[in-house]
Amino acid sequence: MPKSRIRKKDDFTPPQERKATQIDLGRGSGGRRWIAPLMLVLFGLGLAWIVVYYVTDGSLPIDPFGDWNILVGFGFIAGGFVVSTQWK
Repeated sequence: MPKSRIRKKDDFTPPQERKATQIDLGRGSGGRRWIAPLMLVLFGLGLAWIVVYYVTDGSLPIDPFGDWNILVGFGFIAGGFVVSTQWK
């Protein structure tokens, strides 16, 4: 049986160095820098509302709401998730 030819591999040549390109993050065009803080505030407010409701046995934050205070707290948390969809 005939022997197959051996192929010679090319010598390694490192790629040419490229300069780093500047990436525009859109900060100069107004941006939406208020979204992340608002999202965190809504999450924190919702969590605090629910914790205060449970710690005070339902007498705070708003006594006439009763068990609806839990829904208000989750509403703030849901608002935080809605705002988080706009974060880039």
